[in-house]
Amino acid sequence: MLKIDNLTARVGAGDEAKDILKGLSLEVPAGEVHAIMGPNGAGKSTLSYVLTGRDGYEITSGKASLNGDDLFEMEPEERAAKGMFLSFQYPVEIPGVPILTFLRTALNAQRKQRGEDEVSAAEFLKKSRALASELKLTPDMLKRYVNVGFSGGEKKRLEVFQMMMLEPKFIVLDETDSGLDIDALKVVSDGVNQLRSPDRGMLVITHYQRLLDHIQPDKVHVLADGKIIASGGPELALRLEKEGYDGVISEAA
Repeated sequence: MLKIDNLTARVGAGDEAKDILKGLSLEVPAGEVHAIMGPNGAGKSTLSYVLTGRDGYEITSGKASLNGDDLFEMEPEERAAKGMFLSFQYPVEIPGVPILTFLRTALNAQRKQRGEDEVSAAEFLKKSRALASELKLTPDMLKRYVNVGFSGGEKKRLEVFQMMMLEPKFIVLDETDSGLDIDALKVVSDGVNQLRSPDRGMLVITHYQRLLDHIQPDKVHVLADGKIIASGGPELALRLEKEGYDGVISEAA
């Protein structure tokens, strides 16, 4: 599924360039959910941006592949068509673009990239209404512009709605629990858990154990100073919640 080998990456240029990822290696097999935890500035969000092709980051060495396909040889839209999806920590507002128009355009663009037929309007609407109901997104909400006027929790539910509609092969959740109250956290987590399947992988980036109470990972990794310094089962997240990062970082030094 996802394989990362000795990845190094920097942000900025010239004298302002800063190394963020410093030899990161990670493998997430199909059917598994892996969590990445780490202190601020460790490189967690940078990893998600590099994998999905955001501008402004330079890969200086290393490899990353999805199902054997070299991610760094593909444009962002090609990565999306291959099944890569990023749930943003802070979803972007797109004024003037209705949600369903945006989503159907994205879905058909991906299908075209894969050589598949476009989804019909009737089929798209039927599926979107059923999934929106599960996520407590009302028909009026779906008529609005992308993320405009939505609360933090509504934006996160909308992103899970997009995931369920697009059915990606690999999902990166970048602190998707940020700004969620207890009820919204449960709705979002239930939607994510519905997407768990033997042929799909997930990478959950979070600071807090509370998300992992709802989306239980198969493995937990600690990212510090641009590298994975420790890996373990769900019990590792419980230890971090109780003790903080200092002990794990000291052991790895």
